[in-house]
Amino acid sequence: MTKKPKKAVLCFKTIVISDVHLGAPDCQIDKVNFFLKHTHSEKLILNGDIIDGWSLARQGGWTKKHTRFIRLVLKKMEKKNVNVIYLRGNHDDILDRFLPLEFGRMQVTDRYIHESPTGRYLVVHGDVFDAVTQHSKLIAIVGDIGYQTLLKVNRLYNKYRAWRGKGYFSLSKAIKARTKKVVNYISRFEENVEEFTLKHDCNGFICGHIHTPADKTVGEVHYLNSGDWVESNTALVEYADGRWEILTYEDFVVRLAEEERRLAAEAYGEPPLDEDVDDDGENLDQPVA
Repeated sequence: MTKKPKKAVLCFKTIVISDVHLGAPDCQIDKVNFFLKHTHSEKLILNGDIIDGWSLARQGGWTKKHTRFIRLVLKKMEKKNVNVIYLRGNHDDILDRFLPLEFGRMQVTDRYIHESPTGRYLVVHGDVFDAVTQHSKLIAIVGDIGYQTLLKVNRLYNKYRAWRGKGYFSLSKAIKARTKKVVNYISRFEENVEEFTLKHDCNGFICGHIHTPADKTVGEVHYLNSGDWVESNTALVEYADGRWEILTYEDFVVRLAEEERRLAAEAYGEPPLDEDVDDDGENLDQPVA
């Protein structure tokens, strides 16, 4: 009798995701839920702006799929013994009044030291370097409205491209990459990393906030940015030996398919398991294009 193949899951020592923006219209909720469903790690770091309180206050865009994200995280804690570190961001800054907070396997804080085989990493969301967010929330919110407007234009533009038979193009990312003020802001952001990290007796720095994934050396510091789940759709993953990687959603889907084929071969060619359909009808075993 042939055995059924196990469900494909990619395993890592640590996973870091940030800027999911639950409640915002451009949150890539299907992709991030699929990613969470098919990954496992000893530690999951949710590095800020997971819930977008600013968007929820303006338009209230919470859906069942956003609730599913929360349930997936809780399931990892309760059934998979995953330690979850939730760092507050500027869009979920309502958490400030409760910090620090710890319950079960979840720790909620504004900064965290991650011990790795390659050293100590200071983990913060990143808005600590953003003078606008720190000192003028009104200006920051107006800027956020402008950014979401740009994303809305991006959605319409890509519908037109799809009608023309063309692939997805991030108009908003292209504009940001060509806007001198944005490029300079990112550069200044990274320049502040070294001094801030060394003050905390760390040799590595992990953040999100600027929606720009990165893995580079800044002076004496290993600088990592997990990107976002609005445009980049990226996560940081750490392996057992302390090696880090920026894992894009596209690469994740490819590797997961390879793992599914390997497991199916172990089960003597038997087809994959039946699709896993959530109790609200969501199919969590099919990757999102």
